[in-house]
Amino acid sequence: MSHRILILGGTTEARQLASHLAARPDVELTLSLAGRTENPLAQQVATRVGGFGGAEGLAAYLRDTGTDLLIDATHPYAARISANAAEAAQLAGVPILALRRSGWERGEGDRWTEVDDAAAAAVALGLPARRVFLTLGRQDVGAFESAAQHHYLLRSVDPVEPPLGVPHVDYLLARGPFREADEHRLLLEYGIDVVVSKNSGGEATYGKIAAARALGIEVVMIRRPILPTVASAPGIPELLAMLDHSLRPVAERGV
Repeated sequence: MSHRILILGGTTEARQLASHLAARPDVELTLSLAGRTENPLAQQVATRVGGFGGAEGLAAYLRDTGTDLLIDATHPYAARISANAAEAAQLAGVPILALRRSGWERGEGDRWTEVDDAAAAAVALGLPARRVFLTLGRQDVGAFESAAQHHYLLRSVDPVEPPLGVPHVDYLLARGPFREADEHRLLLEYGIDVVVSKNSGGEATYGKIAAARALGIEVVMIRRPILPTVASAPGIPELLAMLDHSLRPVAERGV
């Protein structure tokens, strides 16, 4: 029996999970990408790009395609998509699992200033001009136009259009993972004295946090948003175990 699974992706883990499931003969898989990245990495599974039209649109898609399981493997900061996914699963009567990597923990030597959002991060930079490494993605950097006195280094996967409305900004186009040694050199090369980051978790972008610690550089860390309560796992092995249990017939699950 083949099970239809929809993965809401956009993370490295989502691609890895899709690769695991694509090899299974009992799974018919679709990977959905929101379309925020202009040139996403090529996938080896059936892929759709773009939104569904909110929770009701996603629920209709789940019903129309006969989806048996929804997996939310979006970015930890994609709070709206995760909320829509949880609501859609309930509306359609489809089970949902979430892949939620653990956040980074403050370690000895870290100089973190924790804030709730990008606007608060811009305020936390203070009034005196600083050299700021922005690593938030294109959707969030506009908040820093209110703090135009700083000199920004802005790294993103795709070009920032329109450009940030500040007089001093350098752009870097790059896709992770980023090694600590490379991040260390980058921070020194640009004379960075504060890093602005989301607490994304995982290894792919932790290099900048480790490098900042080694150099004694402050990190303005944007806290994670509150996500809906659904069955979740911190990694792919745990999620695969939950998936196997979810797809087994009720009589075999002992529930």
